[in-house]
Amino acid sequence: MSPTRRRERRTPASAGVPGARRRLLTGAAALSALAFAATACSAEKVRLGLPTPVTEQGKRVLTLWQGSWIAALAVGALVWGLIIWAVLFHRKRSDQLPPQVRYNLPIEMLYTVVPFIIVAVLFYFTARDETYLEKLTPASQSSDVTLVNVTAFQWSWQFDYPQYHTRSIVGQPVSPDDPHKPTFEIPVGKKVRFHLVSKDVIHSFWVPSFIFKRDIIPGAKSGQDFEITPTKTGTYEGRCAELCGVEHGRMLFQVKIVPQAEFEQFVSSHGGSMK
Repeated sequence: MSPTRRRERRTPASAGVPGARRRLLTGAAALSALAFAATACSAEKVRLGLPTPVTEQGKRVLTLWQGSWIAALAVGALVWGLIIWAVLFHRKRSDQLPPQVRYNLPIEMLYTVVPFIIVAVLFYFTARDETYLEKLTPASQSSDVTLVNVTAFQWSWQFDYPQYHTRSIVGQPVSPDDPHKPTFEIPVGKKVRFHLVSKDVIHSFWVPSFIFKRDIIPGAKSGQDFEITPTKTGTYEGRCAELCGVEHGRMLFQVKIVPQAEFEQFVSSHGGSMK
């Protein structure tokens, strides 16, 4: 069979290809528009698996998380777009090789520079937010900060307010549905500093709604403090996030974020004074 006849037979099979390409591109554009519409609501609602933040620091973590997702989706869209473009417009039509781009210096520089820029931008925002999360109020302003000493032990927690001289709140292992979990309170809109200590093994202080947790290393002299500024009132669950022994799953507690007046009543009820 002559080459001319073979080309004639292939012509009807490929006649609808341009239309198919248009339909595929139209479908891809529609899916992209749908994705953007789905994420067009407020940033606080699009949490991408994270709980609603109840602290200023938690909002910063959520923003970083969302930005990382946007960067990942943008890179993914670019990669998939190039793959689809190559599949649609550079399919094999003959035995002749297409133009080769190996050892193309501009393209290889692009392959190197673009990933470097992406990593550098992510590193900058991560380092910036980590510095913010680690920031502690200077000692000269410590009177404006509520200090909570948190002592972890197998398998519960102890909470103290040394500046108000309250009685210790000491817990015991409890089940998730137990209403008698050890509970402490902190004021909304005020800076709260946590000082973490472990009596035995490594524990981890974690309140999911803070979108933050910190390991508690026995004997550590530094790096065991952090500060938050609560923004919403309510009762939030906390737990140990480091496997620490047989009763690890029952090492639970609660934190209540309350108005200042209610917090002062809490301090007074535990034998302390705000003066």
